[in-house]
Amino acid sequence: MKTKIYLLALTLLLSFTALNTFAADGHALTPLSKEEIATMTTEQKQARVEEIKARVNEIKAMDKSELTKQERKELRTELKGMKKEANALGGGGIYLSVGAIIIIILVLILIL
Repeated sequence: MKTKIYLLALTLLLSFTALNTFAADGHALTPLSKEEIATMTTEQKQARVEEIKARVNEIKAMDKSELTKQERKELRTELKGMKKEANALGGGGIYLSVGAIIIIILVLILIL
């Protein structure tokens, strides 16, 4: 009798957790990997950047006061992922740390 109750409780628990995972937001963009970004053409990259901009504007227009803590956390992680993807799509640039700039200036002073 105990095992039947435990099995029933386990089945109910697993079924409710499965329903929560399928209830994800349909508007969320799926992030692309670096390999997929590398194979994209410039037109595809620009179209993807426009999709990201549209989603960010949609999130900004949302009324976040009615969202639960978990939903706000999901929005933050989605925005962080889109920011990383947009930086990868944009090609980035050259970033120098303060230490590297000081070393470059010292080398230029020594040379001149």
